[in-house]
Amino acid sequence: MKLVCAIALMAASCSLAAAQTVPLPQPRPPSAPAAESSVAAEPSACRLRLTPDIATAPSLPPITGPGECGAPDVVRLEAIHLPDRTSVAMTPPAILRCTMAEAVASWVREEAAPRLHALGGSLKSIETLASYDCRSQNNIKGARLSEHGRANALDVHSLKLADGKALVLTDPHVDKDFREGLRQSVCARFMTVLGPGSDGYHEEHVHIDLAERRNGYRLCEWDVREPGQAPQAAVPLPRPRPAIEDGPASHYGLRLH
Repeated sequence: MKLVCAIALMAASCSLAAAQTVPLPQPRPPSAPAAESSVAAEPSACRLRLTPDIATAPSLPPITGPGECGAPDVVRLEAIHLPDRTSVAMTPPAILRCTMAEAVASWVREEAAPRLHALGGSLKSIETLASYDCRSQNNIKGARLSEHGRANALDVHSLKLADGKALVLTDPHVDKDFREGLRQSVCARFMTVLGPGSDGYHEEHVHIDLAERRNGYRLCEWDVREPGQAPQAAVPLPRPRPAIEDGPASHYGLRLH
């Protein structure tokens, strides 16, 4: 009996020793970041082009809703930096898609500022009225979603100079050739331009956007008026239809802002 107990005790001791010598698995490394985080960290091609020497435009989270409103790759355009390293402030800063912000910055750097310089002025800031705004076109119930609801549009009111003067884009007392040059420049760079004479909703500012349309159709409606020139009689537009499909109204530019 004592021999049996001794053998059993010896076997238990051997099992315990064997268990203690079995190597434990290596600790797992910290889990890798989720794929979503790595994708979000990748800057877009536009974000790589819109460098700090061109504009102060910090990135914002994508806009998702409400409803159809939203936009990817969003920035807050705070200032545009000219080639001579002077800055043009956006007042207030504009919430835009990166591609729209890039187009605005290029227009200011290559067109607006040089044209003012030719007149002996220095551009200090741009007064804006609206950028991202989740609403229908012209705030009309039942109309299609405005490009403002896609962060793809900007309403510009005036260009302010270093001497404190403000040149309102729709003011007939501002040099006509200068305003006509601005009109031609924005119509060449943007898909939609709406100003005085367009639809009655843009008599005090100019709307620009990068709306995507079939066949690359552009809409340029901005009457460059002279002092005392009466606005042309507005042609009544048809009542807006609910946005069910991409019909002729969107293709040919009716109420597209």
